[in-house]
Amino acid sequence: MTPPRSPLRLAYGTNGLADLRLDDALGLLADLGYDGVSLTLDHMHLDPLAPAPELAARTRHTARRLESLGLAVAVETGARYVLDPRRKHHPTLLDPDPGARAARTELLLTAVRIAADLGATAVHCFSGRTPPGTGPEEAWKRLAEAVTPVLEAARSAEVPLAVEPEPGHLLADLAGFHRLRTDLGDPGGLGLTLDIGHCQCLEPEPPADCVRAAAPWLRHVQIEDMRRGVHEHLPFGEGEIDFPPVLAALHEAGYGGLVGVELPRDSHAGPALAEASLAFLREAERAAGGAPC
Repeated sequence: MTPPRSPLRLAYGTNGLADLRLDDALGLLADLGYDGVSLTLDHMHLDPLAPAPELAARTRHTARRLESLGLAVAVETGARYVLDPRRKHHPTLLDPDPGARAARTELLLTAVRIAADLGATAVHCFSGRTPPGTGPEEAWKRLAEAVTPVLEAARSAEVPLAVEPEPGHLLADLAGFHRLRTDLGDPGGLGLTLDIGHCQCLEPEPPADCVRAAAPWLRHVQIEDMRRGVHEHLPFGEGEIDFPPVLAALHEAGYGGLVGVELPRDSHAGPALAEASLAFLREAERAAGGAPC
């Protein structure tokens, strides 16, 4: 008899629990039965721009809290206004101003250091949108140059760097990830964050097939429901994704990282959605034959 497969390691994103203190959010997720947390570095939780002594102390406290609760962690860097209080996700790694690009790179270097101190499974990043007036070749060149020191730091810290294809960004899909990978000379430390909803939104293949195609580079997974052609993160059951095949594909790939629920626009209902999301995914996993009853 084939032994049952271990359950996937489910997590919930703190960007969907923005109304809770970080200690309270972590306690909630542990009480609900999550295996980990996708921790977005932001002012309301773990502020990456805090003075160095304060950030170091807060990081040590968070590491102890995670250990005491038995939670794994992935570090995410998608805070909307952490660098610019007026422009969402700015500056980017593609900004025309070298100083602005450097600010984003420095944020990611800080994220790598925090991830290493927390023992994180991965540190996540994305490209940003192509600025007006910037041609595609120049944009890809800027991205490769800006990512290189982050990749080097992540390799030194032994933390996987996981780039996320984001709809509307320069690196928007799996083809874009492979373009960056090729431009960088196929470095071993470059991994992928795969957002299952984004696959439904814009990839040509179904999400389960995207998982299989991405498997060699998969370091972090985000998950939510979504509809074709509409980039809107939806609670499970409100979109079009058939989840048991997706979860089965993750099992088949031998994926051992975190699968983090990504509902950043629903913090007002975060605790209830965290509970409902865990129940939904465990049931979908049972339907896929991937978790014990």
